[in-house]
Amino acid sequence: MPEEIPPTPPPAQPTGSAYTQGEKITKINVADEIKNSFLDYSMSVIISRALPDARDGLKPSQRRILYAMHELSLFPGRKHYKCAKICGDTSGNYHPHGEAVIYPTLVHMAQPWVMREKLVDGKGNFGSVEADPPAAMRYTEARLTHLGAALM
Repeated sequence: MPEEIPPTPPPAQPTGSAYTQGEKITKINVADEIKNSFLDYSMSVIISRALPDARDGLKPSQRRILYAMHELSLFPGRKHYKCAKICGDTSGNYHPHGEAVIYPTLVHMAQPWVMREKLVDGKGNFGSVEADPPAAMRYTEARLTHLGAALM
């Protein structure tokens, strides 16, 4: 006959306080905490994403697009690729926050009136100085300029 296994007792409940020794709870004003937390968060966003890096003058989103174009071998002298392909690769590999911000950034780097030197050689309707919108990404093509390739 098989031996009977005695039932295991339930685990003992912890006794005492849920706080560690010496830990204190301080009362704070919720409005002040929200203000300070938002200020800390906004400063980290400005420093890490919104301001260009002093080393190369690029924002992280611009750097991701240029790197994706470099990985696709879109060098000067080669054929242009559809911007939808570039945005899809950038989104899939380096920028998992969606394509909505990638294409406007790509267009921005291809417009000669926005930057001193273009980083992307665009083919198609990339907008105008009069604030005409660019064509959809499925209608435009791009590749790196010599300067954009040199940055990579």
